[in-house]
Amino acid sequence: MTDSLHHFDPTSSDTKDLRRAFGRFATGVTVVTVQTPYGPLGMTANSFSSISLDPPLVLWSPGKSSKRHDGFAAAPHFAIHILGADQKALADHFAANGDGFDRFDWSEGPNGAPTLVGCLTTFHCDTFAVHPAGDHSLILGKVTHCAYEPDQNAPALLFEQSRFGAFSAAKR
Repeated sequence: MTDSLHHFDPTSSDTKDLRRAFGRFATGVTVVTVQTPYGPLGMTANSFSSISLDPPLVLWSPGKSSKRHDGFAAAPHFAIHILGADQKALADHFAANGDGFDRFDWSEGPNGAPTLVGCLTTFHCDTFAVHPAGDHSLILGKVTHCAYEPDQNAPALLFEQSRFGAFSAAKR
């Protein structure tokens, strides 16, 4: 039996293969929002993870090369919105633009961060810690308020191999 896997050196300056390997892991899609002195700021992120129930902590990691990085790393509060399968336009917009909130229905959340309407879940967080991590920062948030869509059948927006999609249950 031969190994059909593509082997590569992950320390190479060519990150194409590593990006493809990471892309094999399907993730949910979020939009993270903060209020800055210049107005609301948003960013699409798939680096979200729950960390702890006690205290309630979540994590996400913006790239340091992003022009929006410093606005998020310096914010005392933020909100993470888990997107539904029908919210690709929202994900696309905040992947390319940090502003343009007037295109979407939103309000100020309990911690002052912009809260997008219609998302599956929204976590309002106080910044708990920010840690450097290679070409990204790890931003830990302590969840202070949460709201979620109670419809268990509402599908989430997923991202895998540079494509958006939705979960389809395997047949037994």
